[in-house]
Amino acid sequence: MPIATVNPANGETIKTYEPMDEEELERRLQLAEATFRTYRTTSFAERAALLERAADLLDEDQADIGRVMTTEMGKPVKQARAEAAKCAKAMRWYAAHAEALLADEEPDPSDVTDSGASRAVVRYRPLGPVLAVMPWNFPLWQVVRFAAPALMAGNVGLLKHASNVPQTALYLEDLFHRAGFPEGCFQTLLVGSGAIDDILRDERVKAATLTGSEPAGRAVASTAGEMIKKTVLELGGSDPFIVMPSADLDRAAQVAVTARVQNNGQSCIAAKRFIVHADVYDAFAERFVAGMRALTVGDPLDEDTEVGPLASEQGRDDLEELVDDARRGGARVLCGGERPDGPGWYYPPTVVADVTREMRIHREETFGPVATLYRARDLDEAVLIANDSLFGLSSNVWTRDEAEVDRFVRDLEAGGVFVNGMTASHPALPFGGVKRSGYGRELSGHGIREFCNITTVWHGA
Repeated sequence: MPIATVNPANGETIKTYEPMDEEELERRLQLAEATFRTYRTTSFAERAALLERAADLLDEDQADIGRVMTTEMGKPVKQARAEAAKCAKAMRWYAAHAEALLADEEPDPSDVTDSGASRAVVRYRPLGPVLAVMPWNFPLWQVVRFAAPALMAGNVGLLKHASNVPQTALYLEDLFHRAGFPEGCFQTLLVGSGAIDDILRDERVKAATLTGSEPAGRAVASTAGEMIKKTVLELGGSDPFIVMPSADLDRAAQVAVTARVQNNGQSCIAAKRFIVHADVYDAFAERFVAGMRALTVGDPLDEDTEVGPLASEQGRDDLEELVDDARRGGARVLCGGERPDGPGWYYPPTVVADVTREMRIHREETFGPVATLYRARDLDEAVLIANDSLFGLSSNVWTRDEAEVDRFVRDLEAGGVFVNGMTASHPALPFGGVKRSGYGRELSGHGIREFCNITTVWHGA
């Protein structure tokens, strides 16, 4: 894939970039290693001041970078501005909390005396240059939720961003530079995906984090395993959205629409499989389909647009194939399901019912505004359908019955259970999944410690 900005609303190429050559890549790796030697010794207060400054600049740039993101990958411009605001919030959160999250931990002396120690301390130390392989769907947020904790921990970052969002990638390097971070603290590597393996094998790179597809995760994890390097993977998701009879159906249906089409449906944590108890299936389906039909699809730079184009032509083709395969297998398309005429990579909000296990749409992630609708006889069947997936990123359950909540929290195979609300990431809450959705956690104290050397300091009597 060329490194280029291609407007998904009309397919026009706006700007292309030449990949870095080996000499420039080597220069940047040397710089990252050298910068880490001194940056690792800076204080939390120094790092926090720099990150606060980056947050202030991002707030000032919100409108401009919002338009850039929309032009590069098609998200509605209101959502793009909101993404920028969320990034600034995360930066400030880590600036305020990192020191406490990484404070030395000292066990009670009575617990370690039998080890011969008079005192023991657990200290969190940075690892070094960390490679971040990031996707296009949240081109600012995916990077910042890695960069903010990594920089506050004393690491330095090397960003290999998706090739279709080069302007956003370069903006991020410039943002941290303008904020005053030392040169080499955060660098964007304009390289193709073929360069990732060699970069990860370089001994100067100490760890990697990847958000993206399952094949990409397998490739990075394989190389990192061979090189004995720490990785965090956040991969695909096919999150269930379970509605039980006690739920507020109006509210559940309203949130369901947003949960499915946020970011044009191109979100790993978007609800994708809607599992509804038989007693309320028809009532929920009527409300949900009506809400999907009512969405405004159009130019993502228009303030009134709710759903824009998919980020790539291939992405639209893949989504269309899943819907067509389900239709051939006997599924009913309750709304949408037909590619519109005209320029741009648009696909309408779509609801598919009567899905069976044999259909691809049941097994694969639908990365676009397509929802699948399932009828469950009872709670047990709802859990079975929900867990009948290779993925386990997050989940949503709608019920006012506390016993049902306890069952779902106990039995759902997912990294998160959101009760009577929509899955969302937040700086203070750990984020990540199980099964083929990956491993490790981002955000919160768990996220900042992922790329730290957890050091035991033992003092003799």
